[in-house]
Amino acid sequence: MKTIYLDHAATTPVHPVVADTYIKVLESTFGNPSSIHSYGREARKWLDDARKVFALSIKADPSEIIFTSGGTEADNNAIFGTAMAMKQKGNHIITTKIEHHAVLHSCKQLESLGYDVTYLDVDENGQISQQQVKAALTAETILVSIMFGNNEVGSMQPIREIGQLLNEHQAVFHTDAVQAYGIVSIDVRDLGVDLLSVSAHKLNGPKGVGFLYQRKGIETSPRLFGGGQERKRRAGTENIPAIVAFAEAVKIAQQTIDDKKTAYAAYTSILTDVFDEQGVDYEVHVQNAARLPHVVNISFPGTEIESLLVNLDMAGVAVSSGSACSAGSLDPSHVLTAMFGEGSPRLRNSVRFSFGLGLDRTSVKEAAEKTAEIVNRLAK
Repeated sequence: MKTIYLDHAATTPVHPVVADTYIKVLESTFGNPSSIHSYGREARKWLDDARKVFALSIKADPSEIIFTSGGTEADNNAIFGTAMAMKQKGNHIITTKIEHHAVLHSCKQLESLGYDVTYLDVDENGQISQQQVKAALTAETILVSIMFGNNEVGSMQPIREIGQLLNEHQAVFHTDAVQAYGIVSIDVRDLGVDLLSVSAHKLNGPKGVGFLYQRKGIETSPRLFGGGQERKRRAGTENIPAIVAFAEAVKIAQQTIDDKKTAYAAYTSILTDVFDEQGVDYEVHVQNAARLPHVVNISFPGTEIESLLVNLDMAGVAVSSGSACSAGSLDPSHVLTAMFGEGSPRLRNSVRFSFGLGLDRTSVKEAAEKTAEIVNRLAK
């Protein structure tokens, strides 16, 4: 049976060119980039060249790129690192209720250590405003962490406006850009962010590698202790094959960013056109606000998410819900709960479709037709 993968917001297939690059470097370059002999210098050259690619992609300086094991570590380094480095200046942190758990759980841990955390509400489009951040700011605020684009519904936050607001405040500004990087253009200088998290596996790179952008002059306390790698900001021998492969994925993403935006808009239209033609009862979330082009979250009234996901999987369509199924129980999505309230039926009937490598209009239409048939059958 042919399967159609529509869950690229969860993870993406590795691009063939990226895989080839990984294997090439894995087989040819084993030196430690901290060694001074020829093997080490060769590894260092790969590392330095990759760092330049990442810096250029967000208009940063290469020295501002810190390699990590992925988005979770980048988020943790940003949040705990800032909280520890700034603890003499205050203990207040501002974030939102729809952040990735790498941010939310970090903030909860800091609360247990005596920090005061404000979790901003979002509207029905999954957005906050600059005014909300301004109202929450105090003289004790040391960190504001607002995600760039949401991984469940795709809503994008007013990052530039928040950056402008914080320009004259002591608070460090962090954004989790894991879902947005490689999909939309990012200029850290223009946005005014101090810290920015990225992960390779969201843009057809390998799992287990990412980076944290840290603006010059921003101090964070290291979370890993050992050697002096990454300018003593993140101990541990760098994963050269993964980093170089990640850089290759970034080059491809940057070259195709406009084409992908056009294609993803077309895929969304194909989904909704088929649903309209087949008489499907549905509602697209985040219609009246900026949204990441590759993520569309749709509610199907009259259905239950467990049955819908199982039937779609059996039909060869791989998607995700806004909920997490664990040990037979359903935990409502914290994102949809924040947007629509605890009693909303949309918590139990919403599906995330997310686009990426390997899709075309024909496959998306086929997936839409299968989804329409299943939704109509289940809704009866």
